[in-house]
Amino acid sequence: MCSDLDSSLEWFWQEKVSDGLYLIRERFYECSKRANIWLLQGSQRDLVIDAGLGLRSLPNYLSGAGLIGSKPVLAVVTHIHFDHSGGLHHFDRVAVHREEAGALAKGDNFETVTWLFDREIVRCPQPGWKASHYRVKAVQPARVLDDGDIINLGDRQLTVLHMPGHSRGSICLHDKKNRILFSGDVECNGCMIDWFPYSNISDYIHTCKRLMTLVENNLVNMVLPGHFDAFDAEKLYNLASSYIANAGVCHTISSCAMRCIASLALWLKNFGRRVDQ
Repeated sequence: MCSDLDSSLEWFWQEKVSDGLYLIRERFYECSKRANIWLLQGSQRDLVIDAGLGLRSLPNYLSGAGLIGSKPVLAVVTHIHFDHSGGLHHFDRVAVHREEAGALAKGDNFETVTWLFDREIVRCPQPGWKASHYRVKAVQPARVLDDGDIINLGDRQLTVLHMPGHSRGSICLHDKKNRILFSGDVECNGCMIDWFPYSNISDYIHTCKRLMTLVENNLVNMVLPGHFDAFDAEKLYNLASSYIANAGVCHTISSCAMRCIASLALWLKNFGRRVDQ
């Protein structure tokens, strides 16, 4: 059983990566699963990339830590899986790719792959909290994103790259000037999952080819992923090319079998939750 959390400021951990760029993580969620949250401070507005589980208010933490202030803040989700989208409901302005905007607006806990257990949370965010009651809340996006859209922070611009495969609305955000790629779960330092509901191997192959082209054109120097540590362009290229090389018949059959099992388990878990409530 998890012990109660005394302060909302305790829930998050931060590290300054460079001027105006911060990595934030949820300290009391199992470390092998917790997602990276990235904060980019722009001259005109600030950008939060992914929002964590949403068990405590990320905007309140950022404000209390002095990381955001009077400038507008936009929260962009790289894809709507629960560990990235659960905290979006705490933000006034949210952006998501068009392919997943409808599911986010409905609070679709099947497509968000909501799968959380008590044992994964070390300290309770509120007294009496239980994972069985956890849901990704419906959020109406303020901005629907398409491939090629620009997110303008004033002194920084990020290009939206639609990179489906892990999920149908997965995106990367490309800071072309600084050659930084925020990759979400498209590439996570060796972890490439293609067996979730709405994953697609053919799409993933196309995405990997596009990633390799970015590297070949010297447009990426550093990759800031949705999980684990940052890595360089050479590793990005190798991961993408390796996925393509291994995406044969055996991989496709195995992935399809795992997707069927995962989809059934998710449906039962979320259907059971609705019945219990």
